[in-house]
Amino acid sequence: MNKSKLVIGILMLAIGVGVGYQLSSNNMEQGNVGEQGREILFYRNSMNPEVTSPVPAKDNMGMDYVPVYADGEQSDVAGMVKIDPVVVQNIGVRTAFAKKMALGRTVRAVGLVSFNEESMVRIHPKVEGWVENVRVDKTGELVKKDDVLLTIYSPKLVSTQQEYLLALSNLAALEKSPFEQIRTGAQELVKSSRERLGFLDVPEHQIKALERTKKIKKSLHIHTSTAGTVINIGARQGQFVTPKTELYMLVDLNQVWVYADVYEYELPWVKLEDEVEMTLASAPGRRFTGIVSYIYPYAEPKTRTTKVRMVFDNAELLLRPDMFADVSIKASVRKDSIVVPAEAVVRSGGGAQIFVVREPDKFEPRKVKVGIESDGQVSILSGIQEGDEVVTSAQFLVDSESKLREATSKMLSNIKQKNQKGKSPIVAGDMSD
Repeated sequence: MNKSKLVIGILMLAIGVGVGYQLSSNNMEQGNVGEQGREILFYRNSMNPEVTSPVPAKDNMGMDYVPVYADGEQSDVAGMVKIDPVVVQNIGVRTAFAKKMALGRTVRAVGLVSFNEESMVRIHPKVEGWVENVRVDKTGELVKKDDVLLTIYSPKLVSTQQEYLLALSNLAALEKSPFEQIRTGAQELVKSSRERLGFLDVPEHQIKALERTKKIKKSLHIHTSTAGTVINIGARQGQFVTPKTELYMLVDLNQVWVYADVYEYELPWVKLEDEVEMTLASAPGRRFTGIVSYIYPYAEPKTRTTKVRMVFDNAELLLRPDMFADVSIKASVRKDSIVVPAEAVVRSGGGAQIFVVREPDKFEPRKVKVGIESDGQVSILSGIQEGDEVVTSAQFLVDSESKLREATSKMLSNIKQKNQKGKSPIVAGDMSD
């Protein structure tokens, strides 16, 4: 009895194996049939689309392979994604239209008020001597052009005055000479002597007084060459000075410079002649207006910022050097820019891309060249056109599906090529391609 049952069991097992093999062969030849009669080409690993199997299988984590159907939509665009409308709604895909508009920005920074370097004047004597009388002896004083700053005694100036008086006397004696060369020589000597006094900064009124009185002055005046504010005094009464000695430093504060540090991402917005508004804690309620006059061609090594120089009028002298201020640069407006929301851009190591809606629930990845960004909007230099509908939310999900679809498309192409050459498709765990 036991032997009969054993024989019957072996026969049934053999019949089952034969039938299963026949069915498997038929499926391999005709293609697997999935839900709703759709033909299944193969199954792919849900975590690694390069790993496929001709029959249902599980990965190392116990997850079922995903079937790839023969009627899946093909596209000539790599990475084209078609997502079920229900899934689109569930993952919260939102879109917006690319539009052409003017893109502007206000760059804010902390400014430092400084002197206008172009209006700074340093006064040195042209001769050696001793300071006898200091007329302007306090820093911060306002002086006008040609004001007397101090008087100086210099033996060289005294001898030069003597030479000029001798030249005048010689001209008076020889101006009626019958010889033209003698008269011309006497005139040239007077001219050169007078010019020498001017070269040594002897003021014109003292030269005329010397011509009129014929008396040599022991002390000569040092005048200002421009109006301004005294910010440094380098000599005091009785001090011996040389041409190396800086007697005064003057600066005109009717116009000041303001420096500000601009970060790298904001620098493309700032241009020369941009309007600037400035406020100070020392002048509440007041707004000062100026312009960007210079953008330095190098960055600060520690802060990685670029210094920008602005010019402001300061007739009321409310802007004092070394004051801090808040500046707002009205950056140039970029007109007719193609603009999309900043969140529409997917950035990766391969560059930036945007998903464009080609048809309802169908999304195409586009490589784009990104321009400047402002207030949540970014300009697109190339890749899309005005009126294109772009995805602005859940891009990471669409991007993942796009990359998966692109990899699957490549796998299908490889399998077709191998089938045409008489080779079998890739089996589970084979990652040679």
